[in-house]
Amino acid sequence: MELFRSHVLVCGGTGCTSSGSDLIIEQFEKQLADHDLENEIKVIRTGCFGLCEAGPVVIVYPEGTFYSHVKPADVKEIVEEHLLKGRVVRRLVYAEKGEHPDAGKPLDEISFYKHQTRVALRNCGVIDPENIDEYIAFDGYMALAKCLTEMSPQEVIDHIKAANLRGRGGGGFPAGNKWQFAANSKADKKYVICNADEGDPGAFMDRSVLEGDPHSVLEAMAICGYAIGSDEGYIYVRAEYPIAVERLKTAIKQAREYGLLGKNILGSDFSFDINLRLGAGAFVCGEETALMASIEGKRGEPKPKPPFPAVSGLFAKPTNINNVETYANVPPIINKGIEWFHSMGTERSPGTKVFALGGKINNTGLVEVPMGTPLRTVIYDIGGGIPKNKKFKAVQTGGPSGGCIPASLLDVPIEYDSLIEIGSMMGSGGMVVMDEDNCMVDIARFFLDFTVEESCGKCTPCRLGTKRMLEILNRIVEGKGEDGDIERLERLARTISSSSLCGLGQTAPNPVLSTLRYFRDEYEAHIYEKRCPAHHCKSLVHLEITEDCRGCTACARVCPVGAISGDVRQQHHIDIDKCTKCLSCIEKCRFNAIIKV
Repeated sequence: MELFRSHVLVCGGTGCTSSGSDLIIEQFEKQLADHDLENEIKVIRTGCFGLCEAGPVVIVYPEGTFYSHVKPADVKEIVEEHLLKGRVVRRLVYAEKGEHPDAGKPLDEISFYKHQTRVALRNCGVIDPENIDEYIAFDGYMALAKCLTEMSPQEVIDHIKAANLRGRGGGGFPAGNKWQFAANSKADKKYVICNADEGDPGAFMDRSVLEGDPHSVLEAMAICGYAIGSDEGYIYVRAEYPIAVERLKTAIKQAREYGLLGKNILGSDFSFDINLRLGAGAFVCGEETALMASIEGKRGEPKPKPPFPAVSGLFAKPTNINNVETYANVPPIINKGIEWFHSMGTERSPGTKVFALGGKINNTGLVEVPMGTPLRTVIYDIGGGIPKNKKFKAVQTGGPSGGCIPASLLDVPIEYDSLIEIGSMMGSGGMVVMDEDNCMVDIARFFLDFTVEESCGKCTPCRLGTKRMLEILNRIVEGKGEDGDIERLERLARTISSSSLCGLGQTAPNPVLSTLRYFRDEYEAHIYEKRCPAHHCKSLVHLEITEDCRGCTACARVCPVGAISGDVRQQHHIDIDKCTKCLSCIEKCRFNAIIKV
């Protein structure tokens, strides 16, 4: 076994990779070789650390020094100062707002991390996802071994049922009950499917688990296969996730080589193998029946239920489907027990939930918190609040199928039932934060536009109803709203929700309904007063140059249509008939003299 005095962990998730972490790793390897340190210090490419805003991230152990925004050019200094001389490079140390880099807090004391409990993300940013030995060193495949040697298939199912692991894909249906239904179905062939078709705008929870800890999903699928009597599984993953796909391929190959997938696993009578299927990015394929149709080589369209997949699923055989995060919870539940899992979260929803925190928030990234954690904790304690001291306005949870939660409900606990009660939903875990500059009518229009584009068109309410709603919203944000539009939106929403074939159409009106519920005054201002309270909708906004103008002419020079006039060192003016509201002048003005009215 190789022993190293230091380990350098470099984030190899999609975010940091896109910012140059591969080049950082290359530089570390070069610099270590140049200084004859390659036998003393090991560089490890990990998965996502979570704090994406600070990327690319490098952590040096055993000190636990957290370097942020590292560039390839910084590596030589880290090697020569820190790794050779033991002197931390203070200018690169992550510091929270208002703190000096000398603080150098360990991870568990940084605000972003100290309020989190990492279960699904337990190995992300900790191990090399392409090294099965590192996964095994962190209790990997112990749960599978325990199931095969100490538990009957029914005992495994009873364990998951008693834990009350609810599906993390959005619906919150108990995973143990799903497994039981599939186990009860009699057939000569059964399937286990992992739904990794993560399509919500801004969501990347499942991608990060697959990139940072792929073996946890393989192990859980094998456990599910043992429990329900299946010998074959499929992971349906988006082709837009190339790093996740490659690491899954590597993990499957390694698991087969170690006898953890394939025939007679761990010397038992149980055999199970896993196949990859790449999705082309159709949002509707996140719906389980559409997903199975896609695996079968058919067009990804939902089917009526019943029959449910547990009775007649993939290739008309009993099938169990869970998403990535749900499976990632299975091994620790088996290893650590039901009481441990129930020690987190709430009585109705034990455990944790992963969220992709984005939008108008200081600390963008991946967050995993116990169920029942208040939204305020996520937004302010973990997320660090709103940039530029702007006022928090709303947070969208549940992606296009979710709702917008206003500031008055910031103390609502994050939990399946409580979110549904206030008109939103958990969804797969997207969480988009909005500030005072966001127009809630336009936000509803944005999400509905996404749904219209992604509808498979199979059922009339979704195909036509959402288009009619989008037409009304487009009119409203263009200043052409009419009396009765709000009522038309509400009628259409109720009809679409109650009569669409699948979850996409049934939940498509949620962003409109939730914004009407909490921000109705903004709709009324758009329709009756022909103004946008957030000064966002271009058709309802005019630009005005104030007395703060110094006459520097920068705005006039950048205006593409010549709408700004005025003498040098004199207050300028905007011809609103010419102005296209491109906002170039606002971006160019150094004196904040151009405002929206």
